[in-house]
Amino acid sequence: MLYKFSIPLPYPKDWLLCLLEWVDQEYPHFAIFQNHRIDYPYDSFPNLIHAGNKSIRIEEIDTYKGNTDLAGVVSFDYKNKIEKLSSKNEILIDFPDTVFLIPELQIEIGSDSSLIVHADRIISKEEIFGKHSLSSSNPLVIFQRLVAKEKYISDVKAIKEHIISGDIYELNYCMAFVFQEKLWNPIIGYLDLMKVSPMPFSALFKSKDKYLICASPERFLKKTGEKIVAQPIKGTIRRGKDIHEDTLMRNFLMNSEKERAENLMIVDLMRNDLSRISKTGSVQVEELFGVYPFARVHQMISTVSAILREEIGFKNIFDATFPMGSMAGAPKIKCLELIEQYENFRRSWFSGSLGIIRSNGDFDFNVVIRSILFEKKSGKGFFGVGSAITFDADPDYEYEECMLKVSAIIDILSKKH
Repeated sequence: MLYKFSIPLPYPKDWLLCLLEWVDQEYPHFAIFQNHRIDYPYDSFPNLIHAGNKSIRIEEIDTYKGNTDLAGVVSFDYKNKIEKLSSKNEILIDFPDTVFLIPELQIEIGSDSSLIVHADRIISKEEIFGKHSLSSSNPLVIFQRLVAKEKYISDVKAIKEHIISGDIYELNYCMAFVFQEKLWNPIIGYLDLMKVSPMPFSALFKSKDKYLICASPERFLKKTGEKIVAQPIKGTIRRGKDIHEDTLMRNFLMNSEKERAENLMIVDLMRNDLSRISKTGSVQVEELFGVYPFARVHQMISTVSAILREEIGFKNIFDATFPMGSMAGAPKIKCLELIEQYENFRRSWFSGSLGIIRSNGDFDFNVVIRSILFEKKSGKGFFGVGSAITFDADPDYEYEECMLKVSAIIDILSKKH
């Protein structure tokens, strides 16, 4: 039985830090989802916290008999269970392929004055907020890139040769940055990242001593009733320094033939993936090449929808569409093979998917990008970044685009906040 009650928010401005640290101490699994009131087609994540003592794997979801929501993550390496693929690259941190927490605590962050709590016991305001955090800042972190710029450029040129040879049309190539700092607090890291890069699919996910700090602008899949929606992002440009320059940057992205071509290839791939699980003739492109502003970048987003066939379960949907086209390429299987050849790390939760499954079967999952993965026991952390390599790709431009995408993460790791 879950009790429902409200807790008035306290005066201290660091109430969210106190709340998250309390949840972190009480439960081995928790997730906070936030949308930062950013408008997004088909809405964005709800503002809520889930926490619990137990978790299940993706294979158990369709037979799960509970009447609660689930919150969980699917690793990019889950692809090896769907297709005849393997990974021999270095494991930077050993994360499980799938984890879905069963919440015993749910907190809705619905207003500025109170929290709506669903829990298996009554929890007082004093229990949560009675102790203030001893520290609200992280130590500065020294990180290392696993690929030198020269090697990155060489790899991009080699990938373009595969395109010229007709092996592929487009490939998402990623590089990783690593660090180690046992005193780094992932909760403070999450709050720091939200200050500089609030996103519609932001989240902090914990499973035991593994943490995912996510500032994602991209949705993977959303199911509402029998309707399913995919919203791939391909196309990125920085925000302008003023309104005039910002408009110029937006228009440049909107009219870029290169970015449109990248986006269209992934839209076609997602249309094909959705057709595998949808009613005949129901797949449609609702918006093509939409450009949306975020804190540091403009993004080109397209929306593809379909009507699901009856009796299609959650695992069936994921197995037919995962990994998302925007983080793989086209054709998908060949790109996944080449990703293993050219990248030098296992992506793990990075470029996987994180989200919520409602008790009625509806769900919403993001694409895990602009994210930090961290293991508290060892103090090891890493973050990845990538871009779409096409025939027209300029290696230097792609490298600079990657650095733009991770600029917020680099800022919070290397600067005091």
